[in-house]
Amino acid sequence: MTRETDCAITRESLLGTDIEPSYSGVLSFLRRRYSKDLSQADVAVTGIPYDLACTNRPGARFGPRAIREESSAINWGTVPHWGFNPLDELAVVDYGDCGVDSSVPQEIPAQIEAHIDGILANNCASLTLGGDHFVTYPILKAYAKKYGKGLSLIHFDAHYDTWNDRVGRIEHGTMFYHAAKEGIVDPSKSVQIGMRTAIEDNLGFNVLDNHWVHENGAEKVAAKIKEIVGDNLCYLTFDIDCLDPSFAPGTGTPVIGGLSTYQAQRILRGIEGVNVVGMDLVEVAPAYDNAGITALAGASLALDMLCLLARKK
Repeated sequence: MTRETDCAITRESLLGTDIEPSYSGVLSFLRRRYSKDLSQADVAVTGIPYDLACTNRPGARFGPRAIREESSAINWGTVPHWGFNPLDELAVVDYGDCGVDSSVPQEIPAQIEAHIDGILANNCASLTLGGDHFVTYPILKAYAKKYGKGLSLIHFDAHYDTWNDRVGRIEHGTMFYHAAKEGIVDPSKSVQIGMRTAIEDNLGFNVLDNHWVHENGAEKVAAKIKEIVGDNLCYLTFDIDCLDPSFAPGTGTPVIGGLSTYQAQRILRGIEGVNVVGMDLVEVAPAYDNAGITALAGASLALDMLCLLARKK
């Protein structure tokens, strides 16, 4: 009997887990069906292979592909410590990648926003794989059209990304300056976790920096996040450089002193019940990775995000 493979194109149901060898077959995120049909889907996983906005090492355009590859090794059903399989409860498809045209860089933000508009128009949530962190800004603009302004941002990162930008540059350190100034996110109901760089003005965001995380522990961090966002609609963005470079070397702007993968997972699992409506995992740059550990961390955290979405209020 031939073992089943290529579930990314052969599977029929959007629910459940089909086991196939992790080292072969057509790649998709968690072996979900590749499809542009979202009529029966709850979540569309999509890649944005874009890194023209990075300020240090490029290469995050290859992040979505690397995350998909590593996800094939964690697609086994029940997720440890969550105690359930989100793929039994959420109809998830791999929607493929956003078609960005790097020859016309000024048009890329609108291309990303329209791509997410198309997903949200089908009443799907998006789980986006970056790409550099700039991509979160046009994603948030699409979410604000769908859900209204004043979203809570749950932001894991080493950097604040609120650098003053009055000229509208396309770069990955100013997105949340614009999101806050435009009212897309409400800084007073938002929280930044893991920060360990300097900023002149963080625009009123609540900050749990790396010292706070290490000194208080993951459980208190999770409780504080839930206290800050309350019942507000939340968008969760995870820059992989929130993790210490010893856990995630494959990224464009690594900063020492960060979170461990365990701490990050424990925090995500501790905020079960927040009203999350969309998510992304960004800044995986596989050219600087060792044995795929950064992409594996990204894939695993993205799986935790699916669990979080399945357990939203």
